[in-house]
Amino acid sequence: MPLLVWMLWWPQWTVGYWLAFVLYCVIAATDYLDGYLARAQGTVSKLGIFLDPIADKIMVAAVILMLVATHDIEGFHLIPALVILLREIMVSGLREFLGGIQVSVPVSRLAKWKTALQLVALGALILSGALPGWLWIKVVGLTSLWTAAALTLITGWDYLRIGLRHMES
Repeated sequence: MPLLVWMLWWPQWTVGYWLAFVLYCVIAATDYLDGYLARAQGTVSKLGIFLDPIADKIMVAAVILMLVATHDIEGFHLIPALVILLREIMVSGLREFLGGIQVSVPVSRLAKWKTALQLVALGALILSGALPGWLWIKVVGLTSLWTAAALTLITGWDYLRIGLRHMES
């Protein structure tokens, strides 16, 4: 993760965006393959269940913050970025609370789509830094970011409803 952030640190360095895009794709692909293989081979561990979502949230947060710092996400496009960041914090806190009372909240199919769309959005926004003349890539990134934020609100509300039910008892 620090290497990815370092590559995005200097927005005028187009090569950094290219390297960041490649590294980002490798991280996303290995995260998916690791989870897939663990489930397929029945080697899912409690440590993996704990660390995987944290690593995902750290990567998403770090990339969003860097893209905001480099003005690749700016203006009213800060709204979906903020929605995504706040939802991740809320769901993490909720999972922490529910874990304390031994309630597990499985990841929904819609939440998986939300994550995939976030990955596409952030990847496209990194790539748009490498290809600044290709405006359509940034449009894809920002459109995906807004769509991911909409799914973020829906899935965040779903998790909150489940959590509130357990808080009442």
